[in-house]
Amino acid sequence: MVQAHQELRLFEIPEPIFQPSKLRRALLKLSGESLAGDQGFGIDPIVVRRFAQEIVNARQELDVELAVVVGGGNFWRGAQHPEMDSAQADYAGMLATIINAMCLQDHLEKLHQAARVMSAIQTHQVAEPYIRRKAIGHLEKGRVVILAGGTGNPTFTTDTAASLRAVELGAEMLLMAKNGVDGVYSSDPKLNPNAERYEELSYLDIINDELKVMDSTAATHAKENGLPIVVFDGMREGCLGDILMNPNLGTLIR
Repeated sequence: MVQAHQELRLFEIPEPIFQPSKLRRALLKLSGESLAGDQGFGIDPIVVRRFAQEIVNARQELDVELAVVVGGGNFWRGAQHPEMDSAQADYAGMLATIINAMCLQDHLEKLHQAARVMSAIQTHQVAEPYIRRKAIGHLEKGRVVILAGGTGNPTFTTDTAASLRAVELGAEMLLMAKNGVDGVYSSDPKLNPNAERYEELSYLDIINDELKVMDSTAATHAKENGLPIVVFDGMREGCLGDILMNPNLGTLIR
């Protein structure tokens, strides 16, 4: 279905949609898989430190308030445990996101960037409970807010949590970091060298064409709230600052 009308969307946008001087707050979505690096499982400290440095650089150079939603796929994916009750498996995945959030917080603080982990499920010893107004207060004080525990409810992915929290916190853009892929392509660029990158897509393109960028619930929520999404390569050095200054470097969904 994408091929039939991709020509309408493969075009150049001459100027950045967002001006960095006007961008006040953004939300970054990091997948758990990206934190594992080449290991494929667990946490690669070199990769996490690099992500932390990207966040610190963007904060210092652009003065953008940043919240981060982390996934947990590097430790746990509920779909891989069909023998379990699905809600129980989803809660296990939420706990995995808290491990990732704590690790990212530690690396940020070692780089002298204040950070707070806020969880949608109660884990008082290691994370603050997610309270919208308190999260906004942290952002306004220059702290990075790392949002763990997904939405706090089973059946919802961390993609949906990212869209939900971005809207709740007044983020002007949702940044979805991908592992070595600089946007959305007509097919898998790792398998098809002739795959073409889309510079811009609509929310309906993501939903109707079933593009594997995010789940349809997250795309629908973003559409209903007019939240722009940028898909970009999170593994490239300088990626976060560059994409904040010029979202055209990835695929813009709006």
